[in-house]
Amino acid sequence: MTNVTHPFDAQDPQQRTAAIAAAVKAIGQKDLIVLPTDTVYGVGADAFSPQGVAVLLAAKGRSRQSPPPVLIGDMQVLDALAVEVPDTARQLAQRFWPGALTLVCHAQPSLSWDLGETRGTVALRQPDDELARHILRETGPLAVSSANRHGQPAATTIEDAQRALGESVAVYINDGLRGHQQASTIVDCTATPHRVLRSGAITIQDLRGIVPEVLDINDPDPTEDEDSTASSEGTASL
Repeated sequence: MTNVTHPFDAQDPQQRTAAIAAAVKAIGQKDLIVLPTDTVYGVGADAFSPQGVAVLLAAKGRSRQSPPPVLIGDMQVLDALAVEVPDTARQLAQRFWPGALTLVCHAQPSLSWDLGETRGTVALRQPDDELARHILRETGPLAVSSANRHGQPAATTIEDAQRALGESVAVYINDGLRGHQQASTIVDCTATPHRVLRSGAITIQDLRGIVPEVLDINDPDPTEDEDSTASSEGTASL
């Protein structure tokens, strides 16, 4: 692994440029980075590197039963990573991305990735953070989980992340205090109608303003369809 450095201060223009370059290099070497998002600090690995994802899960103390979501830099990447994306899911993405909405979709079966026990799905989000999106455009899609050990509070400062993850991370990028916003709302778009799996920053009223038939987390399923494979289990608080 790349030697651990002091956190880059992304609020310094020169360090910001160096931080992005260091993050790209670390991801290319299958190492972990800690980056700011619009919710909390996240720990990221190359989504297409089974080794990187395994290191991420080990650093957090999580199992393969808890696959991380994937963050993307641009909405256009949605169709590269997911198949059979319904128009209603696209409408939600167009309205709430970038932002605190995670969409669970059917994963592209042709892609060579291993995020864990996803049951053929992938949880996708475009964060509402300019630096995070810049990094994601340079690195490509990242598997990102909240930068804390399993069962511990999410990291709202870079110091929180360092205490939790230590030398398991190659690059830390500090961009100030996080945690002002709730975790993302998770919507299962593999189900018809779509269903909220985790309540968060985007309310059910917000969602129904775009797609009226979205079910809330505790609403009964009118179709009584037990075949949906999506789950919010293990999706970290990003």
